[in-house]
Amino acid sequence: IERRDVTALILTTLAAVAAAPAPCAEQATTSALRADPIDKPAPKPVPGFDVNALDQSVNACTDFYQFACGGWLAHNPVPADRARYGRFDELQERNQAALRGILEKAASSGADRQIGDYYTACMDEKGIESMGLRPVKATLDRITGLKSRSELAGEVARLHTQGVDVLFGFGSQQDFKDASKVIAGVDQAGLGLPDRDYYLKDEARFADVRKQYVPHVARMFELAGDTHDAALLGARSVLEVETALARASLDRVRRRDPANVYHLIRTSELGALTPAFAWDEYFSAVGAPPVTEINVSWPDFFKGVQSVVAGTDIGALKSYLRWQTLHSAAPLLPAAFVNENFAFYGKTLTGAKELRPRWKRCVQSVDAHLGEALGQRYVEVAFGADGKERMSKMVAALEGALQKDIRDLPWMTDPTRRQALVKLAAITNKIGYPDRWRDYRAIKIARNDARGNAERADAFEMRRQLAKIGQPVDSAEWLMTPPTVNAYYLAEQNNINFPAGILQPPFFERAMDDAVNFGAVGSVIGHELTHGFDDQGRKFAANGNLADWWTAEDATEFEKRATCFADQYGGYAAAGDVKLNGRLTLGENTADNGGVRIAYMALVDTLAGTRPPLRDGFTPEQRLFLGWGQIWCQNETEESARLRAQTDPHSPGRYRVNGVVSNMPEFQKAFACPAGSPMVRENACRVW
Repeated sequence: IERRDVTALILTTLAAVAAAPAPCAEQATTSALRADPIDKPAPKPVPGFDVNALDQSVNACTDFYQFACGGWLAHNPVPADRARYGRFDELQERNQAALRGILEKAASSGADRQIGDYYTACMDEKGIESMGLRPVKATLDRITGLKSRSELAGEVARLHTQGVDVLFGFGSQQDFKDASKVIAGVDQAGLGLPDRDYYLKDEARFADVRKQYVPHVARMFELAGDTHDAALLGARSVLEVETALARASLDRVRRRDPANVYHLIRTSELGALTPAFAWDEYFSAVGAPPVTEINVSWPDFFKGVQSVVAGTDIGALKSYLRWQTLHSAAPLLPAAFVNENFAFYGKTLTGAKELRPRWKRCVQSVDAHLGEALGQRYVEVAFGADGKERMSKMVAALEGALQKDIRDLPWMTDPTRRQALVKLAAITNKIGYPDRWRDYRAIKIARNDARGNAERADAFEMRRQLAKIGQPVDSAEWLMTPPTVNAYYLAEQNNINFPAGILQPPFFERAMDDAVNFGAVGSVIGHELTHGFDDQGRKFAANGNLADWWTAEDATEFEKRATCFADQYGGYAAAGDVKLNGRLTLGENTADNGGVRIAYMALVDTLAGTRPPLRDGFTPEQRLFLGWGQIWCQNETEESARLRAQTDPHSPGRYRVNGVVSNMPEFQKAFACPAGSPMVRENACRVW
């Protein structure tokens, strides 16, 4: 449940990397299909409220998360092949089983040939082993043959078309100042570690990872044929290049301010930032349309790129390009590469102990590369014809509650209030799946070429993204595939998006009472609506343009109230001595608090003064909070918790639950919590 980061470009290279089988432990797998046969029963649907998930030995007013989830936590430890496991994952497991059935049928029947052939190639372990390094040999040889920096631009372009994340990202993005058009953009990228701080800070949690990173890169080079000494030298060069890029990168918190990542210049001015890089050659080789203006998200980063290109030995640059190529390709190379990739990105970074079954990786890879072709079949089997209608009614109820909330806010003045209501009225809703399905027929998919299929799919996505430059924005486009268990708000288009994948139990259940459904999916809807008015979303107007529609008085009041959330969540411990970053998680925390509040308001409106009988011993108001609490039940490894505290704008489930309810007098009333209870904050935070 997230807002799409307005600071992140829809970059071709980054989109391609996201589409490739991911290197993290929660996604990478090499286990054979035979280890988990297709006739294994699919996971059963999980109810939106499960009385067995409770821990009623704990007082709800003392620790509501433990009360709501304690039983679930005790019976659902983190599986060996995961770093984190929660109710989202339960639903994802069910969705993956459904997708597997679709793909197995496509692979054997000849129908839906593209997704069937892609899946077949991905599952062909013997074929992948026999291919060895051949899928990337031509690329590695080409990099090795580079003779000077003057050849770098063309090679970076070729790597970008293959989905290899080197030096920077390039692609299309919506213009912040004119939301009707798509422009070109370049952004920081090119790191192998999860965040700039892993390169720059001396805290043990970062330094320890750095110490293990160089040996990992060296082992990958050895697997590719380098001698031990050459591999170690190359790995050290990789760390030096990436450290220089990290030093020039903008940190995650400052990237949350859209003003920090919008610098529209003439394309000819790029040369002043990076005179050592041949931009004209790059644009030509990458296949970009004529580009006259471009957004440089963070100009200082490209000054850093200049230093790297001009001041780094060509041999070190080649090591860096070779590493990123191997790193990108590893999930679809022979098992030795997959295992080494998992040893670092899985075990070291996230604490996962085992690889996930191969079929799950391949399902995920098809979803990433051919997501709407697979999603079309998923919608047919998992999302009823009335799904959109049911969700539309809930969205309307939540919008009505937010309208009332804005209208009655005591701290907002009328000029800002009028604009906020205009923006709310302009929000559009996309539910379930696209009205127009993407056509992938231009991608050549072969049943015996797993890595080639991924590269060709990446190249297709690059062409698709670059073709948008200079064109009007397509507001009907989706940025998530239909089976995705997630949702998002997009500020530049002022719309909320709910893929069919999340519109299932435990989030929404037809047989469940309104109270639980409002607490679960209703709070999710409210969360996404509130993103339009969080610390980022509030800086965009109703038409999607970056614009200041706030009076100075209201802006000051908003920041004061937002700081309350930042301080509250910044005091929570993520793992050991590592605390959450209250500023990094501010938008999500604001949306959580606002989302549950308006879900509560919508439930009250729906009940219209009636008092339904108790269900499972709880009132409707209590069940709403339990519906919210139980969607966030989750267990996590310490390594994963530390990593996410650095990189994830979302708080852990425990704090998404307790942080919200402790700010709500409605919760205090529902559970009759005495003043001074841990779940009753003396100085409660509230924006919306």
